[in-house]
Amino acid sequence: MIPNIRSEVGNLKTVMLHRPSWELERITPQDLEQVLFEDIPWLKKMQDEHDGFAKTLRLCGCEVLYAEDLLADVFKEHPKAKVSVISEVLGNELRYDDNTQVLISAFLNQVSDDLLIRYLIGGLSRDDIDIADHTLFRYMPEDYKFYFSPLPNFYFMRDPAVVIADGVVLSVMHSEIRKRESLLMSVIYRYHPNFHSVPIFYGTERHRMSLEGGDVLILSEDTVCVGCSQRTGSYAIEMLARELLLGYAKFRTVIAVHIPHVRSFMHLDTVLTMLDKDKFIVYPGILDELKAVSIVKSDKEQLDFITEPNLQTALKRALHLDEVLFIKSGGDNPITAAREQWNDSSNTLAVAPGTVITYDRNEVSNEILRRNGVNVIEIQGSELVRGRGGPRCMSMPVQRENL
Repeated sequence: MIPNIRSEVGNLKTVMLHRPSWELERITPQDLEQVLFEDIPWLKKMQDEHDGFAKTLRLCGCEVLYAEDLLADVFKEHPKAKVSVISEVLGNELRYDDNTQVLISAFLNQVSDDLLIRYLIGGLSRDDIDIADHTLFRYMPEDYKFYFSPLPNFYFMRDPAVVIADGVVLSVMHSEIRKRESLLMSVIYRYHPNFHSVPIFYGTERHRMSLEGGDVLILSEDTVCVGCSQRTGSYAIEMLARELLLGYAKFRTVIAVHIPHVRSFMHLDTVLTMLDKDKFIVYPGILDELKAVSIVKSDKEQLDFITEPNLQTALKRALHLDEVLFIKSGGDNPITAAREQWNDSSNTLAVAPGTVITYDRNEVSNEILRRNGVNVIEIQGSELVRGRGGPRCMSMPVQRENL
């Protein structure tokens, strides 16, 4: 399999998902702020909704891969990768004495691959392993539940990695709770036979600035748009631009878009996504605050920065279009727009030019899209949305047909 993503809207052929699982039942109300959730989801209903999402993708002609299955393939064929992952997780996340680390390492190395993946995604709690340690902790236990925490956000597969052209960006996650997600994606893209030769544009030892996939939009075969957001910084965007523009001949432009650094707009794709070759849905509440800078390669093999009058101008120039249509999610009613943006009306997933998957709950925005010639496929998402993400957030496209 050769990854191939050269647009946001070409016919979607292969996508990677993670079906929400045990990790969602390991969070409590006291954990919500730390794990970036607004509420406790109902897992069974969430799984039903996610299965409906996957079924919809298959009906659109898309092959669905599951991250947990790909990890199982890697661990079966590459035992050293499994040992390496365990070592890295314990080295990065375990804050205990050496003896405890040795005992947990031995435990994880002897469990089945399926159970190991369950722990890597769902966390390892004190109830999962019995460590008969002769330490002060036994007599004065601290208030904690996990040796390393669950990953309840892992079903938002867009964030920890993103395919660009035939390469991949392995994200550097902003929040500590999500850093292991990128490690798991790194294992897949470095070791799985489908992906092991894929070039890595970002996510090596040299890249330490936070950059998350929800901020990356692949507009065309030579243009990428990246949000400067709460979770992706300007230095990271510049570093990615250097990798793409100076090291990969086909790329011509990286458009950096500054958005307000607030929780409700944590990524660019929470306020702007591409619907068709010349259509975007945008949350109107921030239109006046969007700032765009185009980054291009100079004649001296350096980066030039061009301040754009507005985002539409930058998009028209980069996409070689006379007009670009911005469709306002929620319409002109600021209350409706704010309510539906919170429920990810702007976070659409294009499965073909002009055909997108959305949550059915965003009734006003979906009707506005239809009136503007967009084919809208609705899915249920009353529980999925509790994690603050929509269909685009939940999917990592691996292959699209070229436009």
